[in-house]
Amino acid sequence: MKKKIYAMIPARIGSKRLRKKNLALINKKPLINYVIEAAKQSRVFDKIILNSDHKIFKKIAKENKIEFYLRPKKLGGGKIKSDDVVLDFINKFPSDICVWVNPISPLQKSSEIKNVVKYFLRKKINSLITVLDKKVHSVFENKPINFKIKNKFAQTQNLKPIREMVYSIMMWDVKSFKKSMKLNGNGILHKKVDFYPVSQMSGIIVKTKEDLKLVNQLLNLNKKKNYKISYYK
Repeated sequence: MKKKIYAMIPARIGSKRLRKKNLALINKKPLINYVIEAAKQSRVFDKIILNSDHKIFKKIAKENKIEFYLRPKKLGGGKIKSDDVVLDFINKFPSDICVWVNPISPLQKSSEIKNVVKYFLRKKINSLITVLDKKVHSVFENKPINFKIKNKFAQTQNLKPIREMVYSIMMWDVKSFKKSMKLNGNGILHKKVDFYPVSQMSGIIVKTKEDLKLVNQLLNLNKKKNYKISYYK
């Protein structure tokens, strides 16, 4: 039987580092629209739902012909855990697989979204997060992770890559997610966990003004433009 796969695009109105970043305009359209378009073009979702704490996103959902869900106010703050946002969503929109498509990863291609979902289905995973594989000398708490201090300095191409979580896509088996939340109080990483390496472009996550300017430059490589932030209204 075919799995029912729902995409959830979470969009908070608030942000500490870059306020209203999901509504920032690039080429006269809000940042979140790039992700919505990629999700639609991937053609792997039975439904795409914009999940937000503010009604302004309802207008964006309507313009893009996707569904909208106004989550409870208690799930709109900056201290809210993703586990709780997902649990609330899957209770409101029952499916077999829930896919978190990050609205601040605007350079992720539809083909990559499709490949991540196909990988999840093929491997029969319970939870997955996208990562960037980086062959760089890495330390944690001043201790080397993937090289030895006493050896000659290793060439980067010979290093084992570290995996940086980028969260452009997160996804879960809904049944096991709910079970893990009930038994353990968490679900983002549960049971059979796997990680999917994405492209450098997908790994560009917009969190600051500098990130937003970089995305604008990459989307306008042939245009000389002094980018000033403006917002969707």
